[in-house]
Amino acid sequence: MFNFFKTRADLPVQGTTEEIQKKYKSYQWQVFLGLVFGYAIFYVVRLSLGVVKKPMLDADIVTLAELGFMGSAFFFTYAIGKFSNGLLSDYANIGRFMSVSLFLSGLAAIGMGMNTASMFFILLWGLNGWFQSVGSAPSCVSLFQWFSPKQRGSRYALWAGSRNIGEAITWILTASLVSYYGWQAGFIGAGIAAVCASICMFKVLKDRPQTYGLPDAATAFGEDSEDKGKKLDPQAIRKAQMFILKQPTLWLIAAACAFMYISRYAMSSWAVLYLQETKGYSLLDAGFAMSAYPIAGLCGAILSGIISDKIFKSNRHIPTLMYGIANIAGMCLLFFGPTSHMVDSIALTLIGFAIGGLVVFLAGLTACDLMPQKAVGAVKGFIGLCAYIAVSIQELVSASLIDVTMVNGVEIYDFSRAQYFWLASAVISLFLALTVWNAKKITMDE
Repeated sequence: MFNFFKTRADLPVQGTTEEIQKKYKSYQWQVFLGLVFGYAIFYVVRLSLGVVKKPMLDADIVTLAELGFMGSAFFFTYAIGKFSNGLLSDYANIGRFMSVSLFLSGLAAIGMGMNTASMFFILLWGLNGWFQSVGSAPSCVSLFQWFSPKQRGSRYALWAGSRNIGEAITWILTASLVSYYGWQAGFIGAGIAAVCASICMFKVLKDRPQTYGLPDAATAFGEDSEDKGKKLDPQAIRKAQMFILKQPTLWLIAAACAFMYISRYAMSSWAVLYLQETKGYSLLDAGFAMSAYPIAGLCGAILSGIISDKIFKSNRHIPTLMYGIANIAGMCLLFFGPTSHMVDSIALTLIGFAIGGLVVFLAGLTACDLMPQKAVGAVKGFIGLCAYIAVSIQELVSASLIDVTMVNGVEIYDFSRAQYFWLASAVISLFLALTVWNAKKITMDE
């Protein structure tokens, strides 16, 4: 089984420069499209729980505390899986690794829709967290394998925006399914989509370029390469992985990302319920209101690569500051601004745009730029570990901070305390991100 997921042996480089670049470009399109649309469906499965929370509560399927445990179980296993699978992705055949994991995640989601036992919900959603953890780090590894340094920034930003495509599908299509057919349809529909997408990913995603008789991407396109002429060396990869774990810069970026993810997943996990209970939205109206959030996030992610590469000449810190301020401003407007659907839409758009850029910088690109390339999977895995442990804690803390009272036989949810927790996390994240303002590229020789 493990051999099935291992990267294959290198083949001798064959062909002229023109032939190599032509083959590269063909494979790059396949890899990029597979990663973008495949990763979007990872998010459709992951966010399905956020859509069905209110219907499940109304049907007395679960309690608020049980929803907190479900979210926490998911993000705890997701955090551990992000780190371990991030380490493994540096050695893996990415096409097989990601597609099989998405297939199993889809089966887990279908199982969620065919069950009503709360303990089974917690166990199955926790298991799904492990399958979901194979999405991010392997995607990043594949991007760094198949795209040269000058191609990488814009492609990474576009790929990071794919999560917003998944969120838009969730808030519109999944919410519509749930509104018309019940909460089970939310899980089952997302699961079927994942199974279909996994088959497509298996067809189009690739192993490393060297396994197809191609040089590394930088060499193929005439750029400086730290891996030129080098073959895969497991010992060198392990050494690089241990090296990056000792770097304070990585720890600071990971901490900044962790607090940013608290505010990010507060929106993804609780915003629909927040809009329904605090703002008086229906489920369908809340779903459509939330659709502005991922659409803006997609724009924020795409522009982040252009802004940092073209305007600030690959400086990631200045746009991180700008996006961080925008995130805080949007949350203040949503929580403390006037009650209006228009104001809420503006606030969610601003938050989504800011989070889109912050995920690009804090969740990967900044740290991957600063650390040795052969340990990219470990970098993403470590940041993911820190981020999703924080998200797991967020689920429990948020559930405990939401006050539930009974008024005329109706349960009322008060988010007054939870919203301060979410806002404070955004402020702390920005402060931590500023501590690495002057960080430089770190090499193994230093």
